[in-house]
Amino acid sequence: MAPDRDSGRSRGARLDACWVSDRGWTRENNEDAFLVRPEDGLLIVSDGMGGEQAGEVAAARVVEWLPQLLAERVPPGERPDGDVHAEMREAVVVLSRRVFEAAAALNGVRRMGATVTAALLRDGHAHVVHMGDSRAYLFRNGELMRLTRDHSLVGMLVESEVLTPSQAARHPMRGRLERYVGMRETAKPDVTSVVLREGDELLLCTDGLTDVLSDERIRGILRRAGDVATACWGLMDDAEGAGRRDNVTIVMARWRPA
Repeated sequence: MAPDRDSGRSRGARLDACWVSDRGWTRENNEDAFLVRPEDGLLIVSDGMGGEQAGEVAAARVVEWLPQLLAERVPPGERPDGDVHAEMREAVVVLSRRVFEAAAALNGVRRMGATVTAALLRDGHAHVVHMGDSRAYLFRNGELMRLTRDHSLVGMLVESEVLTPSQAARHPMRGRLERYVGMRETAKPDVTSVVLREGDELLLCTDGLTDVLSDERIRGILRRAGDVATACWGLMDDAEGAGRRDNVTIVMARWRPA
């Protein structure tokens, strides 16, 4: 079985972006989805879960519905005049409820959900909202900063220092999520913001990458890369070399101030 791969580059007024998404050799479907809109300052990755292609449907709904939900609350091209964090949280709460309702409407689907990690760039800031274990990183001056925390059982165990990151990567329950889009309970997304500097790079990725590459290894690849396209392909190549089995989606963007 040959892998299905989607890759490309796009450029906006302030963002140079690149992406690559690969099903892999052992998976029948790519349950990852992504959206890249440099002109709107919007990046999204989502990793679906659920049997009978339900995960693929859930991730597709995330990247289809979330842009409009965000645009209604934080309009593109306008300076945010309210609580951006509250608006982004509300957008994901509504999104999660809609995905849950969509699953309930499908015959035979008992569980359908997805992670979401979205970066919204406004007024020199990157606002990141997420649920699940798809990650966002900031790469600045050769250093890598994780902007998200994994909403998973093993993520909680790592935070409490019960497990090391390397132990978590091999843990049999590493795929169990505590928070995700489409859960029955009211969604509780996390939101964080960073002030951007010239040359900053944002990396959004699904756990197919971080299950096989440590933060240190990711940092080394980004340090050697001269641009976001080289970085994207370098990360995918190393994930292949590390024996990854899951779908992998990587979205990167470099910030250029006006």
